Amino acid sequence: MTRILVLFAALLALIGWSAVSDAQEPLRVDVTQGNLDPMPIAVPDFVGASDEALRRGADITRVVANDLASSGLFAPVDQDAFIEDIANIDLRPRFSDWRVINADALLVGSVTIQEDGRLVVGFRLWDTRLEEQLLGLQYRTAPENWRRVAHRLADAVYERLTGETGYFNTRIVYVSEGRGIEGEPIRQLALMDQDGANPSFLTDRSYMALLPNYSPSAQEITYVSFLDGQATTYLYNLETGRQEALFASGGAGAASQVDPDGQSLSARFSPDGSELAVSIETRSGHDIHLFDLQTRNLQRLTQHPADDVEPSFAPDGERIVFSSARGGGSQLYVMNRDGSDVQRITFGSGRYTTPVWSPRGDLIAFTKQVGGQFSLGVVRADGSGIERILFEGYFVDTPAWSPNGRVLLFTRGEQRANGTRYEIWSVDLAGFNLRRLATGGMASDPAWSPLIE
Repeated sequence: MTRILVLFAALLALIGWSAVSDAQEPLRVDVTQGNLDPMPIAVPDFVGASDEALRRGADITRVVANDLASSGLFAPVDQDAFIEDIANIDLRPRFSDWRVINADALLVGSVTIQEDGRLVVGFRLWDTRLEEQLLGLQYRTAPENWRRVAHRLADAVYERLTGETGYFNTRIVYVSEGRGIEGEPIRQLALMDQDGANPSFLTDRSYMALLPNYSPSAQEITYVSFLDGQATTYLYNLETGRQEALFASGGAGAASQVDPDGQSLSARFSPDGSELAVSIETRSGHDIHLFDLQTRNLQRLTQHPADDVEPSFAPDGERIVFSSARGGGSQLYVMNRDGSDVQRITFGSGRYTTPVWSPRGDLIAFTKQVGGQFSLGVVRADGSGIERILFEGYFVDTPAWSPNGRVLLFTRGEQRANGTRYEIWSVDLAGFNLRRLATGGMASDPAWSPLIE
């Protein structure tokens, strides 16, 4: 009996030691597993010393909680379940009150309004199991920038708990679609925060604008317009509102090398923002060109009877992916930035189009059409392994990566009685967390900005 008791006590000790060991593991979200088991996090309303500070604190809390929830990696706990009332973020929380409602992480914050009107937003992120602070930061900003601070705060929490850079403090440029009085199609460039807030139009209804792409500085975009009757690439400065046709028909310099009746499509910036890779129609067809934004020199990279289109740089700037029908049907190819060493990387059935290189450098996103079925997928940049399909639908087009390479935006079309309705959706790299973006109407052609400083 004594021996049994000793063994039982030893077993209990082992179980207890194992439980403590498990509990001592630091909080970490595995971003590679999608959103199957999101981390519960409690986000009480940020405290403040005045009614105005309390109102702004509640606004910031809402944006932060929505950002974290939208990633699919975090599950904000319902505030009705809270036991402790946070009044001072400089005091240690009663951790047992948060563990009992299954909150693994606790985010508390405060808002102070200074005499000059500026906001001071501070926060602390706690591990409720280890009862340790994981992060503490403070931001000072003009009152109108409160939403931007909320996104930066959410990015900081995301980075601390996942080990990867966030993507909430970003903007999305897209095409707002509609119909005119006589039923004519309208395509305007629009801009919004990544959560749908602060929408605005960049172009008017008098001409069509398509296929926008962001510069690495987030200050410029390229887009395709039919303003002069041809599909022409434009450069748009978001700070000044200045627009410039880069390859206008009959122009001088670089434009003189382009077929006056040709098109220039799908321009994308190099990682340093100094060049564009663009598909330009010459007299022999569409080929990939490199355009220096400083010198305005245009260098032809491909010369093939088949059309080479939709170029996208690797994040190191040394390689370019594009789609081409040179193998029969449209497939994806990778080449060096000087046009050498062209390698085919897809070999499946159907048409592969709209390739976009991941900011992480390892994957290339694409859309594919097999018969009447469209899909969004990713393939390794060297073409090895098996491609992964993240979404299938009636119509899929124009993928765009988040700055951290963990989420993809894309155009999704759904058949309705009065025609196809186009909207922008997102899906994470694991193929989970499918979400529709709130654009207020039909939308397409999304492009994601880099993180805003």
